[in-house]
Amino acid sequence: MEILIKAAQLLLSLSILVIVHEFGHFIAARIFKTRVEKFYLFFNPWFSLFKFRRGETEYGLGWLPLGGYVKISGMIDESMDKEQMKQEPQAWEFRSKPAWQRLIIMLGGVTVNVLLAILIYIVMLAAWGEEYLSTSQVNTYGITVDSMGRQMGLLPGDKIIAIDGKVVEDFSKIPGRLILDEAKVIRVNRDGIETDVFIPEGFLRRLLKHRSADFIGVRTPFTVGKLANEGPAEKAGLKTGDRLIGVAGVSTPFFDQFREEVRKYSGKQATISLIRTGDTLAIPVNVSEQGLIGVYNQPLSYYFQFSHQGYPVLAAIPAGVIKAYRGIGNYLKQLRLLFSPELKAYESVGGFITIGNIFPSAWNWPAFWELTAFLSIMLAILNVLPIPALDGGHVLFLLYEIVTRRKPSDKFLEYAQIVGMILLFALLIFANGNDIIRLFRN
Repeated sequence: MEILIKAAQLLLSLSILVIVHEFGHFIAARIFKTRVEKFYLFFNPWFSLFKFRRGETEYGLGWLPLGGYVKISGMIDESMDKEQMKQEPQAWEFRSKPAWQRLIIMLGGVTVNVLLAILIYIVMLAAWGEEYLSTSQVNTYGITVDSMGRQMGLLPGDKIIAIDGKVVEDFSKIPGRLILDEAKVIRVNRDGIETDVFIPEGFLRRLLKHRSADFIGVRTPFTVGKLANEGPAEKAGLKTGDRLIGVAGVSTPFFDQFREEVRKYSGKQATISLIRTGDTLAIPVNVSEQGLIGVYNQPLSYYFQFSHQGYPVLAAIPAGVIKAYRGIGNYLKQLRLLFSPELKAYESVGGFITIGNIFPSAWNWPAFWELTAFLSIMLAILNVLPIPALDGGHVLFLLYEIVTRRKPSDKFLEYAQIVGMILLFALLIFANGNDIIRLFRN
């Protein structure tokens, strides 16, 4: 069921983004009286799921969910309609329009994608505001770290003060700051003493390969929030609200410590120490072969006070613009890492499975729209890259024409389109191939 929910969110999000992107090209073309022959969500080789004609445009739904397209008359695009290009140019065709109009038409898609992200952020901020867990709240108990976090030099219980001398107010942004800004020094409070943790040289490559933001987490006590039905803990008599503080005489005041210690008793019985209504009890519990006792911790909101900032509509507008601007900056940093040969970040590139996994396993509208805004920014930036077959490739040739006042030949544009399509298909295969390989490895 979780897979279906994620897939549904991904399909809906991409459908919205494709329609909006292609509408940007469509509306710009219509403004300059350029004929649009087709407007499709998804590709339709051989047949369409449905279609209808209104005016001079055929609208339809294809069966191959890899994007969408508008077919603009007199333009060399993925349709590779060479016969049309052999005819005399007509006044309504793309090739008959001035270069500056063609440039606006080609930039229409990425423009509306950015505008969509801004609009989503504005509406979200006005409707829900922003809620986050502050780093100062996390520092009540400190952080948890996995093996990668330890290799970085961090220890469980460290309290993060600053990264490269700057305080990060929103704790969830710390992994991004470490990776995207290629941080060098983390200032922490360790056992009451402030110290600098210097990130090892070349560590970023290992961090990217790790592919998880969980190298740093939030440390909490362990208070029973829910018991697995007929699980070992329920059978042993544990109750909601019990605070688990030890395993077989070993003190484990925090959840990460308890989890690590109880795994040592996989398939065996362990005495669990707990506090219930002020009394300290010791209860024997059978630990499963997986090292679990069937207990869910309380949510973070049980232990921490989340910060919330509301926005009146007028204040949400500039805040939404700033949020989109920062999103663009962060994604450009990701691309910079991707094209760094030293980091080999291309090994972490993923396809539809990777994108689908960033959606929550339960339907959550705020999370859905937040991710849709991010994907809209991502789609805009990727499309404006100067690669033939992408909008950016067409823009590059148009800028060349505007500067030199010489238009590339149709034959050159055809070959460039073919090369670009080959590159895009190769990237698609590579990205989704990475997903499949990781799926089998896991």
